Amino acid sequence: MYGAYTALVYVMTIIGGTLADRYLGQRKAVTFGAILLVLGHFGMAFEGEGSKEILTYQGEEYQVTLNGRGGGSDVKQLIVSDSGSSVITFNEGATQMLIADPAAVGLPASIPTANYTTRIEKEQLFVNILYLSLALIIAGVGYLKANISTIVGALYGLGDPRRDSGFTLFYMGINLGSFLSSIFCGYLGIVYGWKYGFGLAGFGMLLGLVVFVWGQKWLDGHAEPPDAEKLKKAVFGPVNVEMACYLAGLAIVAFSMLIVMNSHLVPDWFVLSLGIGVFLFLVAYAVTKLAGVERSRMFAAIYFVLAQIPFWALFEQAGSSLNLFTTRLVDKTIFGTEVPAPVFQALNAGFIFIFAPIIAWMWIALAKRKMEPSTPVKFSIGVFLVGLGFLSLVGGMKATGEAGMTAVYFVFLIYWVHTMGELMLSPVGLSAVTKMAPARVVGMTMGAWFLYSGLSNYLAGVIARGTGAETIGGQLTDVVAAKATYASVYTNVAYVAMAIGVVMLLISPIIKRLMRLDLMKEDPAHALAGEAELGQPGAEGVHPPHKGQPAE
Repeated sequence: MYGAYTALVYVMTIIGGTLADRYLGQRKAVTFGAILLVLGHFGMAFEGEGSKEILTYQGEEYQVTLNGRGGGSDVKQLIVSDSGSSVITFNEGATQMLIADPAAVGLPASIPTANYTTRIEKEQLFVNILYLSLALIIAGVGYLKANISTIVGALYGLGDPRRDSGFTLFYMGINLGSFLSSIFCGYLGIVYGWKYGFGLAGFGMLLGLVVFVWGQKWLDGHAEPPDAEKLKKAVFGPVNVEMACYLAGLAIVAFSMLIVMNSHLVPDWFVLSLGIGVFLFLVAYAVTKLAGVERSRMFAAIYFVLAQIPFWALFEQAGSSLNLFTTRLVDKTIFGTEVPAPVFQALNAGFIFIFAPIIAWMWIALAKRKMEPSTPVKFSIGVFLVGLGFLSLVGGMKATGEAGMTAVYFVFLIYWVHTMGELMLSPVGLSAVTKMAPARVVGMTMGAWFLYSGLSNYLAGVIARGTGAETIGGQLTDVVAAKATYASVYTNVAYVAMAIGVVMLLISPIIKRLMRLDLMKEDPAHALAGEAELGQPGAEGVHPPHKGQPAE
């Protein structure tokens, strides 16, 4: 379900990006998306009493639960009967359930695991509210994510040397919010209850909406509808084009809710065929609608869109398998205090906030010395590093033996290595796609970037599925087997990613030639004029470089 949700979050950006390009403009699309996000995050705060795990033994039913949240070392599995409760554990190999106080629950001291069954009882109303909330978030991101990046790209001229650095700083701002939310929402969720963590996220999103509406005066007209009159044109009855664009968002909500509710029914081949179909569409568009320099750059943009897949498929383990690994198999004690596992997801954003300005400065300094790596080389380094990060974690796992808890500093290490890889790939990729794609389809191309990010997230779900381990009451029953599974999966995907990174490095000169950077370096304005003379529409809607700050 997590894989389907995160995939749809990105897939729907291609719809939001296209509607903004053709009708709404980025400002209206981002505002509508933010409203949906506020509703979705507040909806996540409605959780009811929670699901229950019921154990049946010799015709009698008992509840299996935990005495806390988050899987910390002080969180124990409990079995509860009408007469009382007792802590339970499992022997090596998880063949026996051991009951610490059998008299309290009226059970024997040990029960073979083959002699009982378990089932989950859900509060369906609140489960459906969860699905609806996720669907609102999916649709909201669909209208917001690609378009907010397009707005940033519009603030810089095509050949502006500050472009990569500007996107890096934009990326740093995004991750400041991520850093704060991972700490405070994660802490509230573990200590006080999940509804408080999600509720705080709702307030954060509401604040973000207020800030965006307040700050629109600095967009300098770069995010307005391409044709304001077309928005007023009637589609059917009282519904005009603008209203139809918003109704499309509600249709996305309904479709997404259906998919998330039935994610187990979506076959992997369907997702693969979607990825192939979009790739063929992009190639066909480049071949039939573009020519010359524009076509060459579009092929470069397509490469970057595809090259991100192995990176995100591994990087996005952070929210699923890596988070569960941290919960279950890491000694999370720091300076005598056990840190809740969700808080560790703040490490990525924290490292970005620290290192993004350094990287942004580094690109400018290297560019002045004509030593800056090309975008394809940066991409290859990013993919290599995401594999290297998992190898470092596996090394930490092996250092503590078959059943030992992994030292917490290896979690810090993998997040740091992955963050360095992300800074080599993600903000640079956003910049490259907005720079390479023709101005009239930059929103659609950004949508394709996020679409393949979504497919990567689905693939991340497939990888995470391979790390699955037997649990009862939310806790592992066989630590040795679970740790071995994690080590095997993470080692395999690490070597694959590192090999892909090497191949990408070898072909980087070819991709660099496709980018036609020579035209931009000579004279960006002249290059655009030259394209127009050749019958290329590349100058359409592109603002030449200018002095001063990007928003002036």
